[in-house]
Amino acid sequence: MNDWNAQIIAEFRASGGKAAQFGDNPHVILHTNGAKSGELREIPQVTLVDGDDLYVFASKGGAPTNPDWYHNLKAHPEITVEFGTETFTATVTELPEDEGQAKLRAQAELMPQFGEYITSAAPRVIPAFHIARA
Repeated sequence: MNDWNAQIIAEFRASGGKAAQFGDNPHVILHTNGAKSGELREIPQVTLVDGDDLYVFASKGGAPTNPDWYHNLKAHPEITVEFGTETFTATVTELPEDEGQAKLRAQAELMPQFGEYITSAAPRVIPAFHIARA
């Protein structure tokens, strides 16, 4: 997964915010600190854009457990975000389940594989995070 992430990040930066793996879907690079290690992590994620708001989902491809970066955001919600050619500081907040699931359904309308993630992750509820610019 680290090689895959590195490839996506390099392509994102070289192209001004695009990566073929994500097609035309908007995405971000989250700069987080490890929950246990404190080490800097860069995580590419598809993002839902709703007006000026950005959201990411801890889908882990529909796995039964949350991705490691979920724990990083919970432990260290002050992050740096790359979106397109812009880099900014932000605070991430996990949405309450009902709000998060509404945003996840909106993402699934745009990207049907997120609907598959919802089904395959069950009974785990996929967490959603709001990215608020600092």
